Amino acid sequence: MIRQLILSYILLVAIAIALFTVPVAFTLTAQLRGDTELSVLREARTTALLLGNGNSASCQALDEMARAYREQTPGEVQVTTTGDRSCAPRLPRPTRDAALAKALNNGESTTDWGSDLIWGRHLVVTVPARQATADSAGESESTGQGTVVGAARIVYSTKTLTSRLWTIWGFRAGLAVAVLAAAAGLGALVARHLTRPLHQLNDMATRFSNGDLTARSPVTGPHETQQLARTLNSAGERLDSLVAAQRIFVADASHQLRTPLTALRLSLDNIADGVDDEFVREDVEQATSEVVRMSRLVNGLLVLARAEAKVSAAEPLPLLDVIKERFSVWRPAADERGVTIALGGVIGGRPLVLASPGHLDQVLDNVLSNALEVSPDGGTITVKVSSHPDEVVLSVLDQGPGMSDAEKSRAFDRFWRGQGLTGRSGSGLGLAIVKQLVTDDGGAVALRDAPGGGLCVRFSLRRAAPRSGG
Repeated sequence: MIRQLILSYILLVAIAIALFTVPVAFTLTAQLRGDTELSVLREARTTALLLGNGNSASCQALDEMARAYREQTPGEVQVTTTGDRSCAPRLPRPTRDAALAKALNNGESTTDWGSDLIWGRHLVVTVPARQATADSAGESESTGQGTVVGAARIVYSTKTLTSRLWTIWGFRAGLAVAVLAAAAGLGALVARHLTRPLHQLNDMATRFSNGDLTARSPVTGPHETQQLARTLNSAGERLDSLVAAQRIFVADASHQLRTPLTALRLSLDNIADGVDDEFVREDVEQATSEVVRMSRLVNGLLVLARAEAKVSAAEPLPLLDVIKERFSVWRPAADERGVTIALGGVIGGRPLVLASPGHLDQVLDNVLSNALEVSPDGGTITVKVSSHPDEVVLSVLDQGPGMSDAEKSRAFDRFWRGQGLTGRSGSGLGLAIVKQLVTDDGGAVALRDAPGGGLCVRFSLRRAAPRSGG
């Protein structure tokens, strides 16, 4: 948009320059041409007048004038006479052409610029010389009276005129370029000033799309953008309040539900211990499993609500230490299934990553739980770490059935559940919690096909600077 505003501004200035400068340049060019033509024509008529007089004094004056004219101007005087008349014989004779014929035969003066476009290399002015009489001396040329006894011609070089022409147009062209450059600079300042509120609104919208509902835009710029900023700020405050209220409700509801669910599970366990009827025991166990699943769901909602509240800041954590700690928690459950949990290749030493306390533990717990659920008996779950200049990549690979592209596209949706090989189903919040926790810490998570089959959960975590010694 800034570029379009600058170009529009430059275009308007260019049109203004063209409307005012170009006509002035053409006017100056026409004036230069007219003044030169008038001056050369006046000199040619003076020459013709001296040639028409024909006496020795006039011929001598003509010779001296022609020599001075040649020395002081880029022009040359040429004369010719008719019959036996002779005057200033040392002066050059004009070439026989149509202009000379008109002057000698018809007594007509001609002016030839040599080109229809401004002018050619020479301006040629041909004037008839008329014999002066006692009562018409000095007026024969202007009145057309008297016998034509010759012709005078001035061949004037236009080289000097061309230089002056370039000066006229070059100065205005340079001035136009300078004005356009100044207009471009001024246009850039104006465009940035006009679009700054729009950039601020865009920044606010971007932060909104990234989940930062506290983003607000400064109320600056024209009245229209100020009104839009006030409207968006008001909508943002309202949305932030609604979402905050929703998070508080979910957190409170989840917290309050944990106690009755725990009590309900204990009651079902007591009932199961005191019942001998196999059918009743089976119903109680089924009810207990549903209570357990509901407890997981409530716990997941509570974790998700706390994660969305973003109450903790990221800090440098040793990734390998967190991985080994979670391995120790999950190995007993894996050993029951004959599943091996192993740390694969580690590239880049012992990296530190930026994460909120407890986030990595919950992320690994959810991913390892899902991997253990879908892994076949005797399978292997592999965790790999590779360190890069700006990020650390953590990959968890299983040997389960994997996911189709459609399932991968929905895997991070809340309450979407995939069926594992064990036949148990989760709460549908595991991967949603994983994505929320990872993105809150500035990372990213993606699902890919593992080499040889299975699923690869790939995390891109922010790398932290090494801790200084001492």
